[in-house]
This record gives sequence, structure tokens and C-alpha cells, in this order.
Amino acid sequence: MGHPAPPRHLAIIMDGNGRWAARRGKPRTYGHQAGTEAARRIVRAVAERGIPVLTVYAFSSENWSRPRHEVTRLMSLFRHALDREVRKLHDNGVRLSFIGRREAFAPSLQRGMTRAEELTRNNQRLQLNVAANYGGRADLADAARGLAERVQRGELRPEEVNEDRLAEQVALAGQPPPDLFIRTGGEQRLSNFLPWDLAYTELYFCDTLWPDFSEADLDRALEDFARRERRFGGLGEPALKHA
Repeated sequence: MGHPAPPRHLAIIMDGNGRWAARRGKPRTYGHQAGTEAARRIVRAVAERGIPVLTVYAFSSENWSRPRHEVTRLMSLFRHALDREVRKLHDNGVRLSFIGRREAFAPSLQRGMTRAEELTRNNQRLQLNVAANYGGRADLADAARGLAERVQRGELRPEEVNEDRLAEQVALAGQPPPDLFIRTGGEQRLSNFLPWDLAYTELYFCDTLWPDFSEADLDRALEDFARRERRFGGLGEPALKHA
């Protein structure tokens, strides 16, 4: 028990791009461009702080309902980031993975995602998971379907379906669950992001809009995390002494 070690896995909802742009009298797409710059900065900062896994929410399955021109711009930014950033990530030892239902994206974009994963697959400095067309409930539904198919094939008996088996099927299978979750922009909800994986994660919300989120903001979140006492459903040390 007691204060935790630095996080092994950090998860971030990068919220506030549209509001950041609106405050400057600019279109929302201007904010998304600025958000891309912030993401580049924070990925570098996370790697420098020795955190081995980072998962960011880039595009949710609900984002398709946004205005068509905004979705088109987001896809353009995504494609540009793949073309421009992957080599830099590779040169800096970052392994890139995408989680979510990628079949919704254009075939050329899907191919770019696959190439990025193949290029960086042996890198070990930082595991960067990008949630793109990701929805947490869809993730759980896909995991349940995968288990049902294994039962149907005779690989599992129904009574063997348990938490461990389900954990093997979710999008982040094989990775440590996030120790710390950060959401920028002032909203205080998970928005269908990693519901299985965040079960015991420490949550940190800040008002800073994502394009303004700095290394100092990251360090404040890490310092707050370091003061937390993680119990994982048990009793903390003071409570145990008086039990």
C-alpha cells in the first residue's frame, strides 16, 4: 500500500481543441491543428519521464456525428500526422499501435496505420496507443464476441469465461492497465474511453484546454498521482492499523 510508483501507463483524453479555437475567433479545425502540436509535445515529454505506455483518445466512435467538414479535416490531419510523424516517432524509439474499429476509415488511411505499426513494432522506449474510431462499449462487445467464437470452436468451455479471459480480448490486451488517467478541458467524465481498463485507475481532471496543456501541466498531474494512496478495493495502511 502507500504512495504509488510513477505510472507505468498513462491514458489521456485530449479535450478542448474546439473551445480553444472559438476563444480565438477561429474555426474548430484550427484548434485540432493546435491539438496535434500539443500531442507531439506531450508524447515527447512522456517518453522523457520514463513512462513506458501512453494511450491517447484521438477520435471516438461518436465523433463521426460531428459536422462533415470537421470530420473531413480531422481525417486530413490524421493522414498528415501519419505521413509526417511516424518516422520521427520511429527514430525516437516509439512503438505505435492503433486501437478501435479501423475498417471505418478510408483504405489508404488503414494502410498507413498498418505501415506505421509494422515500421515501429520493435521499438521499446515508449508504447504509444492511439484510440481511433474507438468506443469502450464496442471494445467490450468485440471482446465478448471473440470469447463466444472461441467457445463455439471448442477452444473454451463456457465456465472458463472469466475476467482473465475477457482481459485477453480487449483492445489493450497484454498491456498494464492505466495507472493514471488525465482529461483536459474541464469536463469530468470518461466518455466511453477504456471502461474495462480504467476500473482502478486514478483520475485527474484539469481545466486547461488541450492545445495549452504543457509539460508543467503534465508534471502537476504526475505530482498529484504521487500523493495518491492506491487501495484497489482494499484497506489503506492507516485503516489496517486500526482494524
